[in-house]
Amino acid sequence: MYTADKWRDYEVLDTGDGMKLERWGDVILSRPDPQVIWPKTQPEIWDRAHARYHRSAKGGGEWEFIKKLPESWQIGYGGLKFKVHPTSFKHTGLFPEQAVNWDWMAEIIKQRGGTPRVLNLFGYTGGATCACAAAGAHVTHVDAAKGMVQWAGENRALSHIDETSVRWIVDDVIKFVEREKRRGKVYEGILMDPPSYGRGPRGEIWKLEDELYPLVNNCAELLSDRPLFFLINSYTTGLQPAVLGNILLKTVGARCQGSISADEVVLPVKSGGVLPCGASGRWQAV
Repeated sequence: MYTADKWRDYEVLDTGDGMKLERWGDVILSRPDPQVIWPKTQPEIWDRAHARYHRSAKGGGEWEFIKKLPESWQIGYGGLKFKVHPTSFKHTGLFPEQAVNWDWMAEIIKQRGGTPRVLNLFGYTGGATCACAAAGAHVTHVDAAKGMVQWAGENRALSHIDETSVRWIVDDVIKFVEREKRRGKVYEGILMDPPSYGRGPRGEIWKLEDELYPLVNNCAELLSDRPLFFLINSYTTGLQPAVLGNILLKTVGARCQGSISADEVVLPVKSGGVLPCGASGRWQAV
């Protein structure tokens, strides 16, 4: 398992009954998690939550604020800083489990030296972008949601990363990749965090099982002749890590020499056990 166990400002306190209890700095949140199908280990600590997210039977849900929270606050990871706040979709603007991948990419970038080019697709609020840029890379950050790209820019500033280290692109990922191919652009590192399902600005439907392989195959053509890494993240329930490993084998592995690994991504739980948080497939140059 890939375990994100180096956090100080974040921790999963307990899990159970379809919920997870998390500490984000000094703020404690209770949020749903469909994979938590066991009972709570420490039910007595759940009344410490400052806010709880309640799912609606009609879809979506809403926050119940037990204590007044700031509009937003910051948490840190190493030298990085991130703005977080509860959103209407139960998220906070950060996926802490991805820190294990941030560390993996940052170490590879530092070992290579120079200023390798990294492409971050579905970049969201820029956790991976900040980690790679802080390690010395120049990152092209792509996301179709303008608000998420703006949030990522705030995280860059909070982390005191030079503004010239990141190129911000608000665009459809598939169309952007096609244009980069035509332009002859190349990158030493590529990562992606695609959604399970989504719609484009013109109603285009994205289904991970239909679109992932063609996208990775196209992206493999954007790797330079001295590539460093390729990372695929997935939160799709039921998609096994081996699927990501096989996709990398048949695309990146067919073009470049390297090693491939794929596994679950998890967070340690203070009360015991781990919280499953999807899967990652990694290719690394030898």
